[in-house]
Amino acid sequence: MNILEAIERRHSVRRYEDRDIEPEKIRALQQLVNECNHDTGMHIQMVVNDPKAFDSRWVHYGRFSGVRNYFVIAGKKSKKLEEKGGYYGERLVLETQMMGLNTCWVALTYRKNPEVYNLAEGEKVVCVIAFGYGKTQGVSHKIKPRAEVMECDDMPPEWFTRGVDAALLAPTALNQQKFRFILCNGNKVRLRKGFGFWTKVDLGIVKYHFEVAAGKENFEWTQ
Repeated sequence: MNILEAIERRHSVRRYEDRDIEPEKIRALQQLVNECNHDTGMHIQMVVNDPKAFDSRWVHYGRFSGVRNYFVIAGKKSKKLEEKGGYYGERLVLETQMMGLNTCWVALTYRKNPEVYNLAEGEKVVCVIAFGYGKTQGVSHKIKPRAEVMECDDMPPEWFTRGVDAALLAPTALNQQKFRFILCNGNKVRLRKGFGFWTKVDLGIVKYHFEVAAGKENFEWTQ
């Protein structure tokens, strides 16, 4: 499975099998976590085999079960932390999908457990990402028409529509897809977020999907 196939096949999964993840996959994921932290200065952490992690009434409300493994997306408080968390968290999600595992972004439905992960002064948790072997592969979410989330003056180039289509497959809070891609000056792309819960994290997630499918060599981000 390549990363574009992972984008197409990835669906949110909340119910997991009682099955250990192979050591080689855990090592590969830890290496990726280390790379993300090195590149960004974030403090992303991976927790493995913590059966009490999602043991709370909020988890039952969110219909999670069997969660033992998760990424803690955390870092020093800043205006860009949520967007960076979404961007690098989705990188972890897609790499995990390519290993044959399943994932789910989790905002308010997990139990914070300082005994299994740690935060330095001035850091905070943005969210967590559950992962493991899902009991199902999940289901597709409703997708807005491409025209509702893109804007350009002329016929858009193929790389732009590829990127937008990939962004529409990205997970967003409550599946609201509150974003808009604007093409200007040939190869400049502006990404605007809407208003609502978790939209900064969503911005990072959809930005990663767009870059993967459009090709970073084909465009430049602009404000």
